Amino acid sequence: MSATFAPATSSPDPERALETLTDLVRADLEACNRLIVERMQSPVALIPQLAAHIVAAGGKRLRPLLTLAAARLCGYRGDRHVALAACVEFIHTATLLHDDVVDESALRRGEPSANALFGNKPSVLVGDFLFARAFQIMVRDGSLRVLDILASASATIAEGEVLQLVTQNDTATTEEQYLQVIEGKTAALFAAATEVGAVVADRPQQEAEALREYGHSLGIAFQLVDDALDYSASQAALGKTVGDDFREGKITLPVLLAFESADEEERGFWRRVLEDREQSEGDLDRALSIMVRRGTLAATITRAREYGARALDALASFPDGPERRALAGIVEFCIARAR
Repeated sequence: MSATFAPATSSPDPERALETLTDLVRADLEACNRLIVERMQSPVALIPQLAAHIVAAGGKRLRPLLTLAAARLCGYRGDRHVALAACVEFIHTATLLHDDVVDESALRRGEPSANALFGNKPSVLVGDFLFARAFQIMVRDGSLRVLDILASASATIAEGEVLQLVTQNDTATTEEQYLQVIEGKTAALFAAATEVGAVVADRPQQEAEALREYGHSLGIAFQLVDDALDYSASQAALGKTVGDDFREGKITLPVLLAFESADEEERGFWRRVLEDREQSEGDLDRALSIMVRRGTLAATITRAREYGARALDALASFPDGPERRALAGIVEFCIARAR
């Protein structure tokens, strides 16, 4: 693993990197968005109503953008990548609906979550509908390799979520287990989203594996930053309630590192608030104070930068050009959210 991360001087400014990538594949993204709206329709009125709340209402579309850009990077000029990008977004959205029910989240992207507005049962069932739509798109594409990549990612996501549920509230969780969780719940879909870009372009296995490594490392970096932001961001910037992970007793890297370096009194605090779920006013502020004093938020961002360096290394085998520079810029964009 590279010890430091420094974006190429030609990479877009972090603040504009997402905009740069979006502009680069705008026509494809617009076609993808039209397909998303079309394929979430149903004669059962509640389905498009609830799906529109989370799908059509926005989000960065980062994962489908990665599919579109990866295909372009590999020289693909057809249109299969548009449908597969929509498929990736449906898988992602389905997991968000399910996650918000499991986590009892009240906010998503700064707005009331679907489960808060429509209830848990409709959210779970519409999530199932979106998963089914995703598999219909995969089958229509006709590639068994694409089906294998995206179906495997869907199974891995579910495994990651279940593992997170199993390790929740357990301060004995190891860093290895934590990495398994985020590799499943986040990195798996990032990796699949980029790998299928090479597959539809019929590029050599080496290029598909390089793009998979890019997506995988980017996904881990993205989640590491998210886990740090849950303790340090403003609610407006985070798009969800700050401290949700703390209140749910999730064992994330900032917590793991704080527990490892804690004295006995601090370990008692972590066991009370995370394992026993005995939380009172001021406990979140105390948790943040401990993390700052122990340097665990900064250490988490450092770890994210190391994975960002891996993602950049994976792009090195591709020729320089606007697509490669845009994908490189997304690495710094994901990490710069922690500023």
